[in-house]
Amino acid sequence: MTDSVRSSLKQSLDHLHAELARAPTLDENARQRLRAALADIERRLRASEGEPPVAVRPGGGASHPLEALAVGFESEHPTLAASVRRFIDLLAQGGL
Repeated sequence: MTDSVRSSLKQSLDHLHAELARAPTLDENARQRLRAALADIERRLRASEGEPPVAVRPGGGASHPLEALAVGFESEHPTLAASVRRFIDLLAQGGL
């Protein structure tokens, strides 16, 4: 993973955490699922530092587990849904 992609992912993670904090009407189950997914990605980013990128999943970002969360956010939290989708695209670029 390039330093540029890694930096973009870290910035996007920070942005998602901030959006999550600003979404008070988000139900607790969805909030916990998103927090768990972001924590897992943060662990994977730390673990991959200095290592070659992992192969991208077949099917690209559409098969990413975060996609289901983005779909669920679409009607009540469209900004958060769009941010999650942008993050999925960055993850695909980084091979995660």
